[in-house]
Amino acid sequence: MRFLRSTAGSGAPEAELAMEGEPNPDDVSYRAHNVGKGRPTPSRREAEGRKRGPAPPPPRTQREALRRMRGSKAQRRTAAAEHRERMLAGDEKYLLPRDRGPVKAYVRDLVDSRRHLAGGFMPLALLVIVVVLVPSPVVQQYASLVSMAMLLAIITEGVLLGRTVKRRVRERFPNTSESGTSLGFYAMIRATQLRRLRVPKPRIGRGDPIP
Repeated sequence: MRFLRSTAGSGAPEAELAMEGEPNPDDVSYRAHNVGKGRPTPSRREAEGRKRGPAPPPPRTQREALRRMRGSKAQRRTAAAEHRERMLAGDEKYLLPRDRGPVKAYVRDLVDSRRHLAGGFMPLALLVIVVVLVPSPVVQQYASLVSMAMLLAIITEGVLLGRTVKRRVRERFPNTSESGTSLGFYAMIRATQLRRLRVPKPRIGRGDPIP
C-alpha cells in the first residue's frame, strides 16, 4: 500500500510538470504565434518558384532558341525606337563611336550654329539627276555649269570650315588626341546634311552662342 501511495504521489508532480510544459491552445499568445502554421515553412527557392510560375519548356530547335533570345518583333521594334530616340537626343550611351565625346559635341555645335552652302549638296545632287533626264543639251549645259560652280563653292567652304574647327577645338581642348583632318572631315559631313536629318539633332539654333 505504501508503494502504491508513493507511486501515485510521485506521479502527480510529474503530471503537473507535463501540463505546465505543454502550450495552452486557448492562450491568446499561442494562437497569435501559431496562426497559419499547419505546414512547414517553405524555403526561399520554393517561394520564388511559386511567384514566378512554372518554367517554360526548353526550345525544341535552334531557331526557336534564337527567337527567344532576340524577343518578339514588338519588343525589338520598341527597343529600336527607344534606341533611336535616345541617339537623336544626344545620349552618349546610344551614340555611334564616331559621335561620342565632348570634342565631337563641340564640333557639332560649331556646325549647327550657322548656315552653310554645303547644306545644298543633297538638293544639288537631286538637281543633277533630274537634269540628266531632260533631253535638252542647252539645259544640261547650263545645269552642268551651275552644278560645277556650286560644287567648287562647297569644297572651298569645307576647307575653310575645317580650318576653323581645327583652330577652335585646339583652343578649347588643347589636350585632345583628335587629328585636325578627322575633325574637319567630320564637320564637313555634318554640314552637308540637311538640318532636320542630322543625327544627333542640333541642340542649339542658328546664331546662338556656343556653350
